Amino acid sequence: MKTILATVALGAAFVAAPVLAQAPAPAGGGGMMQRDQSRQEAQQRADTMFQMIDGNHDGTVTRAEADQAVAQFQANRGDNGGRSGGRLQRMIDDAFASSQSLTLQQFEAQSLARFDAADTNHDGVVTAAERQQARAQQAAPAAQTPPAKPQ
Repeated sequence: MKTILATVALGAAFVAAPVLAQAPAPAGGGGMMQRDQSRQEAQQRADTMFQMIDGNHDGTVTRAEADQAVAQFQANRGDNGGRSGGRLQRMIDDAFASSQSLTLQQFEAQSLARFDAADTNHDGVVTAAERQQARAQQAAPAAQTPPAKPQ
């Protein structure tokens, strides 16, 4: 489930960054990731993100292509492994935990599985409250993991 959540988040981050850079901030604050999102929109974002990180456009994203996309994102934002860059790298690590490459269908399936997990009332829409709850659940296991003992 972490892999799926990470892939969706990564996709949203890649898609959101250029859009947010061009769009004016809403009057009430927040941004694109604060509004409700339908399952179809999540699928479209995953598809768009996949196209953005598939550097050679062969229909498969490799770990190397994803790492290159993260590096480019960091360079464009002037973020050298900071909060955004570190989060993206963790998402890449989770997405490629069991494979060195993903097809569009696999990428999309991971993204939609994360969406479905976040859609707690199963109405086909993830609200800001549901998104926040999913983030809290994802962070909870990480906070409970004891630090590794030095050898």
